[in-house]
Amino acid sequence: MGNHEDVVIIGVGMHRFGRTPGVSGRQMAVHATHQALADAGIAWPDVQFAFGGSYAAGDADALVADLGLTGLPFVNVKNGCGTGGSALTSARHAIASGAHDLGLVVGFDKHPRGAFNEDPANLGLGEWYGSTGMMVTTQFFAMKIQRYMAEHGISERTLAKVSTKAFRNGALNPMAWRREPLTEEQVLEAPMVNPPLTQYMFCSPGEGAVALVVASAERARRLGVEGIRLRGVEFRSRRFGSFEVYNTWISPERAEGPTSEAARAVFEAAGVGPEEVQVAQVQDTESGAEVMHLAETGLCAHGEQEQWYADGVTEINGRLPVNTDGGVLANGEPIGATGLRQVHEIVQQLRGRAGEHQVPGRPSVGFTHVYGAPGISACTVLTR
Repeated sequence: MGNHEDVVIIGVGMHRFGRTPGVSGRQMAVHATHQALADAGIAWPDVQFAFGGSYAAGDADALVADLGLTGLPFVNVKNGCGTGGSALTSARHAIASGAHDLGLVVGFDKHPRGAFNEDPANLGLGEWYGSTGMMVTTQFFAMKIQRYMAEHGISERTLAKVSTKAFRNGALNPMAWRREPLTEEQVLEAPMVNPPLTQYMFCSPGEGAVALVVASAERARRLGVEGIRLRGVEFRSRRFGSFEVYNTWISPERAEGPTSEAARAVFEAAGVGPEEVQVAQVQDTESGAEVMHLAETGLCAHGEQEQWYADGVTEINGRLPVNTDGGVLANGEPIGATGLRQVHEIVQQLRGRAGEHQVPGRPSVGFTHVYGAPGISACTVLTR
């Protein structure tokens, strides 16, 4: 068995997020894969295995029809918003085990307009849960941040600051969807969806694709490529007592969510502490999520966020830049690709190739966190 230092990311590729009429999700995935292969300096026949997934744009393994029929094992991954994190976890194990030393991770999606339309039966819930209107995710996010704001003194102004930062960063990122900066007043005065969250505090389902080429450190050396080290990737699901999307009830006992457990596990596996992180991506399905996840991942203390946003700590030139590419708020959420977009951004930041949204001073330690229904989370630590 290898250890956590043996796996590196040697190539990244991406298709622009947002809406691309006339281009299928599969075509986006092929585009991202070709970019990642070129970035790594390898060809498709060199790839020994692949893990990939999509929620709404077809089976990832069928991409071999476009990429080449080389006979490699290509495993479909389907794990909601955690699809990309699950695929990367699986790829890391494939290399760390010694079974392979060069592989591909790909995520892509192309969602129709409007909110996600999940079937309660897929989650083991009764039809009543949907027909009574409980299946709307915006309600969950609103209830969770309402409770958090009451307990930790977070203001609606801070929620607006999260959104304005996202759109400001998105305006600097040519791969982002929402590239129009907004003022805090515009965010606060936008139509209310579920109190306290307004229209511009939510992400939208969208389109896009990301591919990563992963290798053992030894194979990267033989290829003459300097990769970004995947120091750890950990995935967790919910425990009894945590407050998650699509809960039909809430327990009087309170437990930490999967985000806290995944983050703690990845920092331990990586031998890196949260205080060492210099650039971070945390899931911001809506602006309250970024606030809560900052503390749940251990990057700050609960309640500290109010001062952090007031002081600009999470800005690109702040002490801990967060969601430098605009996050989910500015990029939208193509489910299969969203967790890998975070990793793509951190890889580019650590390489010093993030363009206009590059963090100054060339960071060397990055962190990513993705959260999804019905209560799953994946976190990574990346270093150069």
